[in-house]
Amino acid sequence: MLTTAQCRAARALLKWNQQDLADRSEVAVSTIKKFETETTAPHNSTLKLLRQTFEAQGIEFIDEGSGGVWLKG
Repeated sequence: MLTTAQCRAARALLKWNQQDLADRSEVAVSTIKKFETETTAPHNSTLKLLRQTFEAQGIEFIDEGSGGVWLKG
């Protein structure tokens, strides 16, 4: 669906802070902070909404094994 690393990376690509994402997705900034610090896992519907917000801005998520670049660490 959407990982914490993907969320942080997508925000960085868009030069958005957490408040920018909250404003655009209508998800509480506290939910985004907790998600990105892996304090709590949002509902799947929230993750879907965040992903759709990024995709509406041209961010494309590539599934593992489909030829995208993956960093292991």
